[in-house]
Amino acid sequence: MKLLSASPLKYTLVGIILVVTVFACSKSVENPTKNNTNETDRKALLSNLSDQIILPAYTDFKIQFDDMLAKADAFTLNPNTTNLIAFRASWRVAYINWQKVEMFDFGPAQTYAIRAHFNIYPTNVSTIENNIASGNTNLEVPASYAAQGFPAIDYLINGIGVNDTEIVAAYTTATDAAKKINYLKRITNQMSNVFNQVLTAWKGDFATTFKSKTAIDAGSSTSTLINGYILNFERYIRAGKIGIPAGSMTPGNKFPEKVEALYTKDLALTLAKTAQTASYDFFLGKSYQNQTIGYSIKSYLDALNVKDATSGKLLSEIITQQFEVINAKLNGLQNNLYSEVNNNNSKMIDTYNEMQKLVRLLKVDMTSAMSITITYTDNDGD
Repeated sequence: MKLLSASPLKYTLVGIILVVTVFACSKSVENPTKNNTNETDRKALLSNLSDQIILPAYTDFKIQFDDMLAKADAFTLNPNTTNLIAFRASWRVAYINWQKVEMFDFGPAQTYAIRAHFNIYPTNVSTIENNIASGNTNLEVPASYAAQGFPAIDYLINGIGVNDTEIVAAYTTATDAAKKINYLKRITNQMSNVFNQVLTAWKGDFATTFKSKTAIDAGSSTSTLINGYILNFERYIRAGKIGIPAGSMTPGNKFPEKVEALYTKDLALTLAKTAQTASYDFFLGKSYQNQTIGYSIKSYLDALNVKDATSGKLLSEIITQQFEVINAKLNGLQNNLYSEVNNNNSKMIDTYNEMQKLVRLLKVDMTSAMSITITYTDNDGD
């Protein structure tokens, strides 16, 4: 039974056989279920994801993020080794927790371009240096996106010198020390402003509006949520964290310098595993605070009763199994993904290939079952 290959997949939907043929770059297939049949289920889905996962995750992230901002302020006020180490530790914790909210890239997150201000990597060192020198570069323009956020901070507190003494000197005795301090303040303030706008919107009217839009048209909450969820996994977990550094889209090449948290070296796998776990938990509908299972994407698929015609397995079970396969592959990687790409890249490629199978299940089979149209574009195929 070849469920995960590029060959045709057959599912029965409420007694009707739906044939989904998977081609590269396939998009959603029309689902015969009436759009309003599962409106109650969509209401439950949106309510649980909003109330039990998204808002609690954002609220929790704010705690770690605010701690990082406080440590950043302490370091810029008094750059010394003690404050550097404290800043670095809080940055690490905040960066890990960012992985749990990065997938909510719809609604306010899109409006305020939070990902662009928080996690575009690899960071552009030459742009950072130019921005430091100018002192007043506009951080709102795309040209500055790769020179701010967590990756830029990684360079500024881990990569700007070979040891802590050199890094502290860059902010104390270097000729442009004051400008570096100013730039650190600017990018952390920018992150704070953007995040607070996103959180304020969610705690304001957006959550209520989000839960009320229970249709499945392109502008509905279910559509934007599912599109954002799949896009995050496809482009920023599968490709960004694993595929691009491993050279999966460019056979014969590999790019270890494109791993996340490049200047930390031992953090990239933790970030990837945290993002993967968050994506899996979101699919299962696990409460962020107590891990209890609520109404979820999996629940919605089960309500549609989408099954593999040969095995009789629910599509949700097949997706769950593939998440577990990916977890096993990630557990087989070393913490230092920069080293892994250089010395054992076949494991990275294997992990990417298993992630690609999940992309097909989510982006083709799941969206077809849910009658959701994929509204974003990609460049490397499905």
